[in-house]
Amino acid sequence: MSTSMPDIANHTTAQTEGTLDWVGMSNIEMPIIIASKGESERMVSAHIDAFVNLKEAQAKGIHMSRLYLQLDELSTSNVLNYHSLVTLLDGFISSHSDLSDQAKVIFHFEYHLRRKSLISGKEGWKAYPITLTGHFNQGKLAIELAIDVRYSSTCPCSAALARQLIQKAFQQKFSEKELDLHTVHEWLGTTEGIVATPHSQRSVAEIKVKLNNSVSDFPITDLVDLIENSLQTPVQAAVKREDEQEFARLNGQNLMFCEDAARRLQYSMNKSTDFDDFWLKINHLESLHAHDAVSITTKGIVGGYQP
Repeated sequence: MSTSMPDIANHTTAQTEGTLDWVGMSNIEMPIIIASKGESERMVSAHIDAFVNLKEAQAKGIHMSRLYLQLDELSTSNVLNYHSLVTLLDGFISSHSDLSDQAKVIFHFEYHLRRKSLISGKEGWKAYPITLTGHFNQGKLAIELAIDVRYSSTCPCSAALARQLIQKAFQQKFSEKELDLHTVHEWLGTTEGIVATPHSQRSVAEIKVKLNNSVSDFPITDLVDLIENSLQTPVQAAVKREDEQEFARLNGQNLMFCEDAARRLQYSMNKSTDFDDFWLKINHLESLHAHDAVSITTKGIVGGYQP
């Protein structure tokens, strides 16, 4: 005689009644094939959070296996793009129609891009941390793409102070001498000539954008290009000496406080049509100070991102 296995979630009432905002699983590890605009579809190793709400106050719990199996189906038989992400959220809710009317899924992964060096033409891989979030809440759909981009920032204040010291050294060296082009040229190529250098530091731009339904494949490369072209000094992959020299030149020609970097990105992102809203945080990981310099801004639309 066969016996059916008990289903506590279906047949047991809650010990204490109450609705819950989100119930589900976090840190699910799965390979996912990502569709990025302009790139071939590729597999990434993702960590996934999956949730629905529990609107039925008396229900014991949700059916977590249903969320997992839908993610597994996406992993093995589909490609993650804007439309499949919306379908996944719809599936979360329809599989819990008696329990849930809200859904959320978050994909964390690193997306690798081939990036060309500044002068030599060498190429190398750069990894960009990505978070994709799909959110259906209070009848509203939101698809968010978040990315971190690393770059170098050189302080305008320390650059001015360094120039002043170089001027002082020049005056001390040549005030009593008749200037000779060759002598000055040779002196400028010594550590005595360039007596001071400005401080710079690795910096991170954290960007979140709300995608609109005109998007199909995720605009990862487009967003990276927009950020790096705006800032001008992204960290490099493959580097020869001529690339390092060009990187030094770009740093010298793009001096920026965190406020300057934030305004550059704000200007560029306001012109983009791929997303309806944005939030950005600029982090200059100071080499002079033990703390970081930070700027945060948003597109500033009503009901949108808050600083």
